[in-house]
Amino acid sequence: MTTVAPPKHIAAILDKLTSKGFKAYIVGGSVRDAMLSRSSYDWDIATSATPADVVRLFEKTVLTGEKFGTVTVVLDECTVEVTTFRTDGEYNDARHPQSVEFVTDINKDLGRRDFTINAIAMSIDGEIVDPFGGINDINEKIIRCVGDPEKRFSEDALRMFRAFRFSAQLGFKIEKDTLSAIKAGAANAANISAERIQAELGKTLMSKKPEIVGEIIKSGLLNRFLQGAYKNSVELCRMSKLPDETALRWGVLCAVLFDEKCIESAWDFLRELHVESKIIKTINTAMLVKDFPTDRIGQKRMLVKYGASAARVAAAINDVKTGDSMASLLTIYRIMASGECISLDTLAVTGKDLIELGLSPGPELGKELYKLLDYVIVNPDSNNREVLLKFINNK
Repeated sequence: MTTVAPPKHIAAILDKLTSKGFKAYIVGGSVRDAMLSRSSYDWDIATSATPADVVRLFEKTVLTGEKFGTVTVVLDECTVEVTTFRTDGEYNDARHPQSVEFVTDINKDLGRRDFTINAIAMSIDGEIVDPFGGINDINEKIIRCVGDPEKRFSEDALRMFRAFRFSAQLGFKIEKDTLSAIKAGAANAANISAERIQAELGKTLMSKKPEIVGEIIKSGLLNRFLQGAYKNSVELCRMSKLPDETALRWGVLCAVLFDEKCIESAWDFLRELHVESKIIKTINTAMLVKDFPTDRIGQKRMLVKYGASAARVAAAINDVKTGDSMASLLTIYRIMASGECISLDTLAVTGKDLIELGLSPGPELGKELYKLLDYVIVNPDSNNREVLLKFINNK
């Protein structure tokens, strides 16, 4: 069995806690990821020490969640969250417990967690605590709730999205009772903020299996953002061939949903999910490209008209729709890397040059510059100051 080898600063925290007579374990995702030989960046520690004990033991601390037992230990390398073993009280908003009770038993603490694969603890000396069969589920590649899945999801509705996100990131299958509970409780997704939903969707889209977003939609979790029925689109399955870039993958999702009449506009859909405004503008512009040009001149003209970012998204959408792997996107990359002039910034003449020829400043000057740019797009070797000035004089 794979053991967890924590960084030195994590081991030092565990050692200090245990040397003072407290129980302390690495818990959650870092244990799971180590067992899957995946890199882990978030190391969480659970302990029998109370928040007051943790504050007393460590030189620099921040009471980030004292009510819920969490103290942030500030180190030179980073900050680490240390949380007291606890059980959760009643949930009143499908997101947060009204209260918590500190306990001294790690098994009780693990019993409040979302999925078995995240309910494993490991001590500094290698002791594994796995009361819910998380290791077996890791080996079987299964996402399964700890205990009753309907209860887990009624406590925190965001866990439904997390189940799909872990499925996409890890390549695991959601266990049937867990999946059934998601579909039964999908209406509770209305209690989750758009920002939290967007974060989970984004992580799913950036995973190796972004098509799992389709499963999220079919489960009913996104009903408040969509209209009309979603079909099982093969286009989402092609998304994994694209680079894991935010604008590209959100853009493809919007194109698929628009074509299936699940959304009226990418702009409204993304705004409602609080996606970054820069990405929204890029995708909205890309959606204006109805027919992706097949010739190089047309592709360069598209780059001029819509800009490089939107052109790349349009290319990604075209590739997914046609099933041409990344043919269009690679073509755009090659044009951008070729050094050919595709913007006024790289045109060999400027507005000042045209004014010296007698043209007046204003809109007509801009039109003449774009005419020169189009001439260069058709004749790449003509991006030379003398050639372009001669071209203007001969018009």
